[in-house]
Amino acid sequence: MAFPAYRPYAAPAQRGVSLIELMVGLTVLAIALMMGVPSLGEWIRNSQIRSTAEALQNGLNFARAEAVRRNTVVRLQFTDTLDDNCALSDTGTHWVANASSSVPPTSLCGHPVDEAVTPFIVQKGNPVATGSGATISATESTIAFNGLGRVASTTNPDVAVGTLTVDVQSSNGACAADSSPMRCLRLVVTPAGQVRMCDPARTEATDPMVCQ
Repeated sequence: MAFPAYRPYAAPAQRGVSLIELMVGLTVLAIALMMGVPSLGEWIRNSQIRSTAEALQNGLNFARAEAVRRNTVVRLQFTDTLDDNCALSDTGTHWVANASSSVPPTSLCGHPVDEAVTPFIVQKGNPVATGSGATISATESTIAFNGLGRVASTTNPDVAVGTLTVDVQSSNGACAADSSPMRCLRLVVTPAGQVRMCDPARTEATDPMVCQ
């Protein structure tokens, strides 16, 4: 019985990509990237706004908790810097919490955290990260909490008990309408001491993020 002659296996020929196919693929990729870049930019700006608002909310809650823990007045004040040239500012990108109702951290922000030495600093922070496009605008540069966790009045500067609002926005675009892709946020501190985050563009009464 004769067996057929052995023939080695021949792999299928490999076909490369033509120049035209390569150019078409690159064009499609470029179009996809151009369509995605605006959405990516909006996502980054919204993330900056959100992280700034959350950092500021944490700072306010910290000052309130420290006031309750120490059973004394603790103030959180917005400042333009954290060095010894600092000044109070309702658009300041930093904050200083100190255990006093009358001693401001003005020109003393560079001092270390030390509750026993003027200006009795208990914590410092910068909610607006370096290079971030987020901005803040508060109705007052100073907010104080007493030992019951309620908002307290202060001197130097003189601030009466009231509601504090802090708008967190982006310097790269407007976000006034609900249809805007930019989601600005607002922090509201009530006289009772509640610290709440909301979206000023939302209007539905049942929406938990609506600003009342």
